[in-house]
Amino acid sequence: MSPSFDHRTNDDGSNELSDQRQAIAVRYLIHESIEVPMAEFDIAVYGSTSGAVAAAIQAARLGRKTVLVSPDEHIGGIQIEGLGSTDIDNQVEFQNSTAVGGLALELHRRLSAHYGRLDQLEDVIAKRLKVPEVWKFESSVLERILAAWLAEYPSLVVVREGLVEEPSAVSKTGSMVTSIQLTNGQFISARYFIEASYEGDLLAAAGITTTIGREPSSQYNESLAGVRDDTRYTQFDVPVDPYRIPRDPSSGLLSGISPEPFGEPGDGDRHLQAYSYRLPLTDIEGNKLPIYKPEGYDESHYELHRRYIQAGGKLYTPRLKGVPNRKTDLIGSEGVLATDLLGMNDDWPTANRTRREEILDETARFTKGLIWFFANDPVVPPEIRSVWSNFGYCLDEFPDNNHFPRRLYVRDARRMVSDYVITQHTASEHDGEGPDPYPIAVAYWPTDTHCARRVVRKGLAHNEGFVFKEKKHEWRPFGISYRALVPKRSEGTNILTATCPSSSHVGYGAVRLEHQFYALGQACANACDIALAGSVSLDVQDVPYPALKERLLEQGAVLDASLVGKPDFSLLHR
Repeated sequence: MSPSFDHRTNDDGSNELSDQRQAIAVRYLIHESIEVPMAEFDIAVYGSTSGAVAAAIQAARLGRKTVLVSPDEHIGGIQIEGLGSTDIDNQVEFQNSTAVGGLALELHRRLSAHYGRLDQLEDVIAKRLKVPEVWKFESSVLERILAAWLAEYPSLVVVREGLVEEPSAVSKTGSMVTSIQLTNGQFISARYFIEASYEGDLLAAAGITTTIGREPSSQYNESLAGVRDDTRYTQFDVPVDPYRIPRDPSSGLLSGISPEPFGEPGDGDRHLQAYSYRLPLTDIEGNKLPIYKPEGYDESHYELHRRYIQAGGKLYTPRLKGVPNRKTDLIGSEGVLATDLLGMNDDWPTANRTRREEILDETARFTKGLIWFFANDPVVPPEIRSVWSNFGYCLDEFPDNNHFPRRLYVRDARRMVSDYVITQHTASEHDGEGPDPYPIAVAYWPTDTHCARRVVRKGLAHNEGFVFKEKKHEWRPFGISYRALVPKRSEGTNILTATCPSSSHVGYGAVRLEHQFYALGQACANACDIALAGSVSLDVQDVPYPALKERLLEQGAVLDASLVGKPDFSLLHR
């Protein structure tokens, strides 16, 4: 057996689909088998995300008997739920397409073939051009492409069930996971398991240490951690009274404002960065459902917005960002009071299935109501109402959910805590760590976390927690270590994660991009395949890195952060 990772030293096609605008039943393109009470596999992948897709495809491509256990009906994660304006080459001070490789790049080749722009994409790659539009897509198109891609592997079994919410969900022998139990009563047995959900449900059920929320700045000596003393991004730019009766704290707070104290800067808490719906809208008459008032609309939920407008605040309006066929991609943080759901998603990571559905109902009702408010409420300036009213929900997106996204953008939930942790220092240019000796992908994005709370500070409404392009923090691209994907040996020897790597709240903010999840999923599948190759299966902690590195490079992965470029911070101040 190879030595422990901690003691090892470092060594020096596309498919074009027809242009169908109508929805198709994509689930039936994939071979599914859920009839036997106990199914045995080499590799079991749990999740519905981009990382799950990549892990399942790579494992099947390597000839391993693989099952993709998806707790959701629709497979593809947030990219099939509205995120079409990718975080690739969309920032002024850096070009991160240089870090896109492997299956993520193959996916974009398939997308570009569909849109008839494959030659342009190849030119962009060859010449290292910065053309953000070539990386963008529609969610409905991506879902069809993913379904067809998964269907290319007849031996890949797809089971659409979640874990049972019982202690019996995961069976272990010592530190080895032996099987998982699903809501349909089926047991899945595998030699290796890959956690690829956003929430980390499999890790938690398997007894792997995870964490939720924001660490105190003292835990990892992170200046950006915990409660933020100076939140400038999407901060209130006009004073807004937070009380139901202005200047009367005894009257209670307006909807959307937390009663908890501001706290001390640097303190840790259990709060999460705000989720949102990545909302595609369109102004094409033949493809839009007019914005409607949702059932249960409560105008009191938007009194804070009225106060903001009356105080002179400026609302944002939807804009087209290059997503094909004139679609928006509302990200949630386009304004002081946009579609980010501050405080409304804190329960999500540890909630049971019923509670998560309640959160979906609550947040969807609020978001639809907010869009209605922007387009119709008399307090909204006419020019703002006019722009919003010109848009509508896309008729060719989410037809099974009245053209509204079916899932939230889960920006962070559980994160594994292992022997190695990605932190602010991993992503820092000047106070950072040295290059990691075991990179399996490159993270090329700022430490990015949306606001976590809306509270009262100095008698006024205050958004707290955003971390993005902080002036005192020069970030850098870095190699994502294989060590961040594997748990402590005492907790799990045949399980690893593509989507919940061992990281701090701040560190995870640089990792949580969808194309990077593709890279992590691909790495996980290769690690499992290598572990299975010998006469004796290896612990995931003992997968020899030289073999993994060689395999990933052969598959087109990008591993060397020194070759992808660096941000030019001078461009931010022009």
